[in-house]
Amino acid sequence: MKLLLIDDDPIACASIARGFRERGATVETAANGETGLELAKGADWDCLILDVMLPRLDGFTVLEELRASGNQTPVIFLTARDALPDRLRGLEAGGGDYLVKPFSFSELVLRIQNLLNRNAPGVSKTWTVGDLTLDPLRMKVYRAGQRLDLSAQEYRLLELLVRNAGHVLTRSRIAEELWDLEFESNSNLVDAAIRRVRRKVDDPYPEKLIHTRRGVGYLIELRRD
Repeated sequence: MKLLLIDDDPIACASIARGFRERGATVETAANGETGLELAKGADWDCLILDVMLPRLDGFTVLEELRASGNQTPVIFLTARDALPDRLRGLEAGGGDYLVKPFSFSELVLRIQNLLNRNAPGVSKTWTVGDLTLDPLRMKVYRAGQRLDLSAQEYRLLELLVRNAGHVLTRSRIAEELWDLEFESNSNLVDAAIRRVRRKVDDPYPEKLIHTRRGVGYLIELRRD
């Protein structure tokens, strides 16, 4: 995934960019609207993350000029401007989503994934691991063709595992993404959440998908002997 982040807050910008790079994305940044618009027009991007209050050109103007040039790159606004007229203007200008600061990084990731799914005709809108299927647009889960009833938190945990299928996720990362918490070694919050998901996703089925890497964390994968 190739992202362009246009935000004049250097601390927030560095944090967001680092988070996406850790997930394998390519991220470029711009600290003002004028530079951001030039970069947006000068390369192919999967998504633009756009602040509203920017030097030189505000985010609304950046998007309006981008759309006027025929560029249809998906855009999500990420801004402290939370008034309804601002939200409406951002969407009317061609923004695909509008997220207000302060925000959860895991929510930003999910919103971008959903935005890209909506803008990718012909591309599969589901994720699968073995006979497990996730539909992120409808937040539905199926195992062996049967619908599973998961809470919102259980779904978020399962989606995090599936998005990183085959890779071990540490307890620290899970805690950070799901609860925006720093993981404490004496906390069983993550382990308890995993147990709840396993009861619904794995326990009724002979083939187990969620695995423990002792002392490290958890992963989901289909294992064939």
